[in-house]
Amino acid sequence: MKTSVLIIDDEIKLRGLLARLLRLENYEVSEAGDCETGLKLLTQQSFPVVLCDVKLPDGNGVELTKTIKLQYPHTEVILLTAFGNIPDGVRAIKNGAFDYLVKGDDNNRILTLLAQASEKALLKNQHSPVQLQENHGFSAIIGQSVPLKKAIELAQKVAPTDASILLTGETGTGKDVFAQAIHSASKRKDQAFVALNCAAFSREIIESELFGHKAGAFTGALKDKKGLLEEAHQGTLFLDEIGEMPLELQTKLLRVLENGEYLKVGSTKTQKVDVRIIATTNRNLEQESSAGHFRLDLFYRLATFSIHLPSLNERVEDIPLLAAHFISQFSKKLGKKITGMQAHFSDLLQQHHWRGNIRELRNVLERACILSEKALLEVENLPWDFHQNLNHSSEGLLSLRDMEKRHISRMLEHTHGNKTRAAELLGIGLTTLYAKIKEFNL
Repeated sequence: MKTSVLIIDDEIKLRGLLARLLRLENYEVSEAGDCETGLKLLTQQSFPVVLCDVKLPDGNGVELTKTIKLQYPHTEVILLTAFGNIPDGVRAIKNGAFDYLVKGDDNNRILTLLAQASEKALLKNQHSPVQLQENHGFSAIIGQSVPLKKAIELAQKVAPTDASILLTGETGTGKDVFAQAIHSASKRKDQAFVALNCAAFSREIIESELFGHKAGAFTGALKDKKGLLEEAHQGTLFLDEIGEMPLELQTKLLRVLENGEYLKVGSTKTQKVDVRIIATTNRNLEQESSAGHFRLDLFYRLATFSIHLPSLNERVEDIPLLAAHFISQFSKKLGKKITGMQAHFSDLLQQHHWRGNIRELRNVLERACILSEKALLEVENLPWDFHQNLNHSSEGLLSLRDMEKRHISRMLEHTHGNKTRAAELLGIGLTTLYAKIKEFNL
């Protein structure tokens, strides 16, 4: 998914140049020429990062930063100025700016800082405490297959306890849904459910966000910060892809599991926490331990109760139920009246090898719903790797080439000619899309 960035700058040429650069780096960019327009856009859409000029026609970027941070605390602001000075820089940081750059001198730092700011904003937005509702319980898990029912039965038995849980299985099998269901069925259900993806962030950010830090612990640490452990006190901490956690942090996490104690970054005073930990992995942690990549003692503590989630290929009979759920969901989202799928469409879904599991199925059905112009999803709405199961000589079916042309044409129509978005939805590179457009004379 693309990160949305808002550029606020009254210099149209410079703003346009920066916007093109960021779009090439796969960012989704919106533009504003003054404070008023920028604030209006922020009310209409969520922007993880704002790139803002200091001198604007109707205000000052340093003061605007303060306003943005008060109203949208999870948004990171990078200030740009043509005339840098120390007082402005200090005031910008105090107002909550992520950084303060001088145009021209610091151009080579913009992309690096933007990536860092995006990472920080993503962490705040996706991993803040969440109070789960009823629809996050076991009833939200769709399927009737035997392997799935066994996993649900184990989860329901362990949910009322405080035991640590390790959910194993391939990527996209719904481990996060299981974690939320377990929390909702536990005695901690009225407390926070806090999630952290250990594979998504750098070691430094994970350590600071998980354990918190003291003012002055490192450059930019202007005040004390609560960590996710503290946020999850008396609730549940969900550590997604625990196998990606750096070894140094594994040692600190082990201490939490053993005696409920931890140290904030830069602190010498131990803090106590009461938290239940649910972790997930798509790796074999015993093998990772043998290779020296994961602490064996931490593995045993986490795997007090281990539940393996079956892949979608192991529960093929659940695919029609999952498909019906996603079709209903996307039909409402897109404002269409799609009531189901053709029998052959359903057959191809069940014959497909799902490397991405439920997540892949969801994406395939979203794309099919976007392309569909009828009440039932048809075979031609499926991506090309599904068509290997078709009998192309059958009467009434389009050739693969004609289907491809129609598929691309409809996607371009859906995105109103936005080739970058079309390529993303089609799952191909932009260069490939341009070659197809030329080949089919679209």
